[in-house]
Order: sequence, then structure tokens, then C-alpha cells
Amino acid sequence: MTMFADETKEAPVPDGLGPWFHNIHLPGGIQTAPDHRFGDFPRWKWEQFAHLLPADLRGWSVLDIGCNAGFYSFELARRRASVLAMDHDERYLRQARWAARKLGLQDRIEFQLRSSYDLVELDRDIDLVLFLGVFYHLRYPLLVLDAIAQLRPRLMVFQSLTMGSREMTESAPLAFDFDERDRMNDSGWPSMAFIEGTFANDPTNWWAPNRACVHSLLRSAGFRVTAEPGHELFLCEYVGQNDRPPLWEEEWKQAVRLRP
Repeated sequence: MTMFADETKEAPVPDGLGPWFHNIHLPGGIQTAPDHRFGDFPRWKWEQFAHLLPADLRGWSVLDIGCNAGFYSFELARRRASVLAMDHDERYLRQARWAARKLGLQDRIEFQLRSSYDLVELDRDIDLVLFLGVFYHLRYPLLVLDAIAQLRPRLMVFQSLTMGSREMTESAPLAFDFDERDRMNDSGWPSMAFIEGTFANDPTNWWAPNRACVHSLLRSAGFRVTAEPGHELFLCEYVGQNDRPPLWEEEWKQAVRLRP
């Protein structure tokens, strides 16, 4: 009997798990989304910043927010990190758990069904946070960014949909008065567009900050951008908020207290 090459391959991905947004390479030459509209995604994005992270992450605790099917979690687990991977969509978590078993990484990753807003209640040490492709889907994004800051991670990789010029003004004052408000129209001023309707057929696309705004948002939460390894990608380190006004602290406490 003739044996065709593809007969030796592992069984394909179960139909009930699709569709996939992460193209994950599995044993036997299988890919979960080989015809992805963005190419071999998110592998090409991972390759933009992977070299900036330690090759050996033993002893590191990683938080992957909005893990989807787990591509980034798998890459960090391969580097021996202990990973908490969370997503609000059970379908993505089913994909991730299945793929983790296929890759033999299930013992290094804890998958949890969580909203990003649940981070205000997370109580564990975190060394590295991946906050990729989530910020602009949140109706209340600063609450989540501040919740991440409360964890005081060593590093964070941040990515958001952005808009406008990459220019950043060097003259944006930290304090100015009513009669100077026209300065906020200057090119390079930190700005964020609110998307009232639907963008890219996704009703959860709420916000699109410009590059200057991303830097400002991260600074306000206590992070310092140390590298921009790719378009809309920001590597940050947590440096704290020593000059945070007392009113900010009270507002944070009120926001957290209002959670059911």
C-alpha cells in the first residue's frame, strides 16, 4: 500500500476549537491559523521584542493579560517562566489549554477565566507583564493600567492600537492654565481618540492614543519606556509614582471599592 506524506502527520486541529486568532505551530507541521490575514501572527510580532527579554526566565512570574490562544504564554514557558495566562473568553482558553497539552507546556502555565478588571484583586508577585492588544478594547483602560502598576512588575511589554503622528512634543507642560488650552492642539501633544461607533467591525475598539499619549499614560502609571522594538510596541520598566498626589490615591480606592 502506498503511504502518502501527509498520512504520517498528526491529526489536524479539531474543528470545534476554531476559529483561531493565534497561529500556533504544533508538532507534526500543524498550524492553527496558516491562512491568517496578518501572516504568521503573532510570531512575527514576538520576534520584534523577544530578544529584549531574558533567555532564561527561571524564577520569573509572568502575567499574560488577554492571552488568547496562548502563543506568548507558550514562548515564555519555553524560557522556564511560571505563567499566569488570563482571558475573558472561555473559547480562547479552550484553545490555549489544548495547544499547551500538544506542546507539553501545561505544567508551566496556569490558565484563568478573568476579566482585565479582576486585576484590581490580584495578589501575587509578578515580574513580567504582557499587556498586548488589550488596552484599546477596554472601556475603562486606565483602571487596568493602574491595577498593573499596583503589582510593581520588573518589566512590561505594552501594545495598543494607535493613531496619528509618531511625533512627540518636547514642550508639553506638566502644568498650564485655562488660557493655554489651545496648546493641546499642537502636533505631538498627548491625545487619545474615542471611537464611538465601530472600528474594524469590532464594537470593543474604544480608544486609539497617539504615540505621545502612550508615553504619557505609561509614565502616569509609574512606568518608563526603555525601548520601542516595533510599531506600537513599548518595553517598560516600573519605576514607581513617588510624586502621586493624594487625590489620585483616593480616586483609586473609590474605583476599586465600587467593584461588585
